[in-house]
Amino acid sequence: MIWRVPLAVSVLMFLVSAVITERVLDRLGSIQETYLQSIANSYLDGVTASISPSVLREDSWEIYDALERLRPVNTAIVPLETIVTTPSRVILAATDPREYPSLEQMDDLQSGLFPDRQIRIESDDGLAYLERDIVYQDTTIGRIYTIFDARQLLAERRDVLSTLILTNAALTVLLVLVGILTVRRMIRPMQTLENHMIEAAEGKATRIDVSQQAPGNSETRRLFMAYNSLLDADEERRELSTRLAEEEKLASLGRLSSVMAHEINNPLGGLLNAVDTLKKHGANAGVRDASLDLLHRGLQGIGDVVRAALATYRPARQSRPLSLSDFHDAKMLLSPELRSRGQVLELLLETGEGLACGCPSGPVRQAVINLLLNASAASPQGADLFLRAARQDDGVVVEVGDRGPGLPARAVRLLTGPARRNLPEGKGLGLWVVRQIIDEIGAGLELATRPGGGSIVRIRLGPGTIGEIGHAA
Repeated sequence: MIWRVPLAVSVLMFLVSAVITERVLDRLGSIQETYLQSIANSYLDGVTASISPSVLREDSWEIYDALERLRPVNTAIVPLETIVTTPSRVILAATDPREYPSLEQMDDLQSGLFPDRQIRIESDDGLAYLERDIVYQDTTIGRIYTIFDARQLLAERRDVLSTLILTNAALTVLLVLVGILTVRRMIRPMQTLENHMIEAAEGKATRIDVSQQAPGNSETRRLFMAYNSLLDADEERRELSTRLAEEEKLASLGRLSSVMAHEINNPLGGLLNAVDTLKKHGANAGVRDASLDLLHRGLQGIGDVVRAALATYRPARQSRPLSLSDFHDAKMLLSPELRSRGQVLELLLETGEGLACGCPSGPVRQAVINLLLNASAASPQGADLFLRAARQDDGVVVEVGDRGPGLPARAVRLLTGPARRNLPEGKGLGLWVVRQIIDEIGAGLELATRPGGGSIVRIRLGPGTIGEIGHAA
């Protein structure tokens, strides 16, 4: 802008000066022609009055004498040549007889230089040409051809042109300099703002000192204050984002702790029940072995949950294949909860030779326990629940049935809706964990209605089910 605006001003000034110069010169030419026409008419009027009788007599000597006596001397417009002819253009007399001999015919080329009654100025040779009829008693008795020296007028015109060009050039240069200084002063605040914005883009934002940069310009002051306000707002946003990130971190930690407590609390009841059984019937070798085996698998499951939490719920851990004992463990772990509610869990294992599906035991058992806890909570006192596992094609189908009023819409969305990575607020943590496990191991999940009232959650473990958590897409 520093150069474009002055350049535009200079171009505009050039155009304006060209138009003005053309109009001035045109007006000056008109004035000069009018002035020359007036002087020429005065001269010719005097000559016509003096030589008319001599023209009637065609007395060349008297005409020549009159022309010599009437030639002006101290005037700006001097007649260089005057020729008097008959109506048929026979020369009677001329101020230069050698150039225009008397009694000779004036040729068409010479007469064509003279316009009728209107003076014509030739800028090439600086001469002006004029023709006038000599009329006596309404009869044309002759013609006068006059050549005037117009070089002084043309010199004045050139002087005016030079003066206009020099004046316009000086004004253009002056205006360009004024434009450069003015534009530099006008855009200096923009350059200051640009520098600060570049620094802000590089991460080194600084406030603009309004009192120093724009002490008297209210518009610039408002612009700089708006930029400073923008910096303040950005700083507040950064602080708010940092604070929100910290709060989200704390909230995530709280939710993680809640998940940990939920997942560890699930098998604790069964483990405590196994400990009580050992205290009472520890002498019985069969009871002792079964209880110790349950304790071992339960603690192993808790260890899996802890390791998964340490890896932010995406561990890369090995897990033993799913077996029928995992379903027996799930029933035993939930037995204290079921007894407290007077509920009965029917275990239906419709396979005798084992599962042999290569499915991971830890995640499946964790999902089954969560489903059973939700089924128990949704069912009334004394309700009958069931846990079913059966071979189907190349995989295994696991079903959990309750006697509740049916899954609410929130639970249906958690189990079958779009995947959610964030922990849910309030209730539904167990179902959210189930959905995460199903997605991670690549299993299928279906919902159905149980005959006689209640819901059924069906997990399909097929050949695509992964053998270790962490390799799911």
